[in-house]
Amino acid sequence: MSRAMRMERTGGPEVLIWTETDVVEPGPGQVGIRHTAIGVNYIDVYHRTGVYPLPLPATPGVEGVGVVVSVGAGVDGLKVGDRVAYAGGAPGAYSEHRVLDAARALRLPDAIGDEQAASGLFSGLTARFLLRDVYRVASDDVVLIHAAAGKVGLLMCQWARHLGATVIGTVGSEAKAAVAAEHGCRFPIVYTRDNVPEALLRATGGAKAHVVYDSVGKDTFADSLDCLRPKGMLVSFGVASGETPPLDLRLLLAKGSLFVTRPSFGHYMGETGAYRAAAQELFGLVTDGTLTFPTGQRFALKDAAAAHRALEERRTTAATILVP
Repeated sequence: MSRAMRMERTGGPEVLIWTETDVVEPGPGQVGIRHTAIGVNYIDVYHRTGVYPLPLPATPGVEGVGVVVSVGAGVDGLKVGDRVAYAGGAPGAYSEHRVLDAARALRLPDAIGDEQAASGLFSGLTARFLLRDVYRVASDDVVLIHAAAGKVGLLMCQWARHLGATVIGTVGSEAKAAVAAEHGCRFPIVYTRDNVPEALLRATGGAKAHVVYDSVGKDTFADSLDCLRPKGMLVSFGVASGETPPLDLRLLLAKGSLFVTRPSFGHYMGETGAYRAAAQELFGLVTDGTLTFPTGQRFALKDAAAAHRALEERRTTAATILVP
């Protein structure tokens, strides 16, 4: 037997129940994994609440690290005992054991630890497609990142700085401002104190942003548009505060022929070749010290509900992981 966090219905964190489960043998093209660390991401909250519905009952979680304990037919390049990590694909990470499509399993370099990988693979790949594919950040771009002290935000700050951009981020407190600054955010803006568009202009000497990365949604949408220069792009990739309001396209014209996009991890990282190539680039930047995967909070797997409460109440900084 094994154990997992299961949900029979959608709702608050209390729907996550610690449950005994069977250990399933992998089928063709799959591997069995014993988890050593599990990443917590806001998409897990969306799955739990039904914003992104899952067939029920379900085990949430899209990011994990572990050891291969069994290998299905037709799998090449992986063997029992290999350390692997994965991000995206079918949910099921909130478990002691799971089966996984072998195409999603990435062998971990020796230089990257299990908890380190669980803290940054999903967010690192997200940062990769947002900064290099959705909008290709260039040297001297002005970039605004909302929730800059969060799991994705810290990776984006580091990577955008590496690309030569002027990095500005919004955070909820002075403590989070310090964390963001340590990870590449040149000008942290405390949104609970400052008017964000006005603070942006002060930070840049009057220049607006080329691109705004917004994972917050409803609470930041209007400010995001007001922070963009003509022909700038709003990349809305999350709705932590609620869905964005309906958008009258004439508003984009009035504010300077703006662009707005709503990208997803699955559309950019779903294809195996792109996923593996992006992961290798990410692992290289971590190994050479360009990027770090900071862990802010650790919870036991059976306490996943508490981890969700902390995340939704904005009491977390950097990454949150679950340990089986």
